Amino acid sequence: MAATKDPRPCSIADALALVGEKYSLLVLREVCLGNRRFDQLVRNIGAPRDILATRLRRLVDAGILTKRAYSERPQRFEYRPTQAGLELEPVLLTLMEWGNRHLREGDRPMVVEHACGHELVPLVTCQACGDPVRHEDLTSHSQSPGWTVTGPTAA
Repeated sequence: MAATKDPRPCSIADALALVGEKYSLLVLREVCLGNRRFDQLVRNIGAPRDILATRLRRLVDAGILTKRAYSERPQRFEYRPTQAGLELEPVLLTLMEWGNRHLREGDRPMVVEHACGHELVPLVTCQACGDPVRHEDLTSHSQSPGWTVTGPTAA
């Protein structure tokens, strides 16, 4: 096998580099819940103010949040999700469901209701056929030159 210093090209790694830092997804959780002001975020997340400010700046720079002034004197801002930020909401909902099932043993701190009036239990489905996604039904194909599913190709 060819020796490589670079890890597998991966969209998961790219996403985690942006939203995998401590507090980043919690910022998005709060913003999606409608808590958009810095003091609300500090209180609800429990992050140190300097770290939270850094995470917010990074999420704004990445186009996941927008920053809007809501007060001129004193100058204050609120944070709103962009389309890219809203597209992360299903990730949050799926993580919440996994945590409820595997870490909280049914002791759920929050319930999300769908517009149909029922409690939301997120389910990943195939866009083409609508079937639920199950591990045993998946086949991965590497699209990165020099890589297979099992690792780097021989030189």
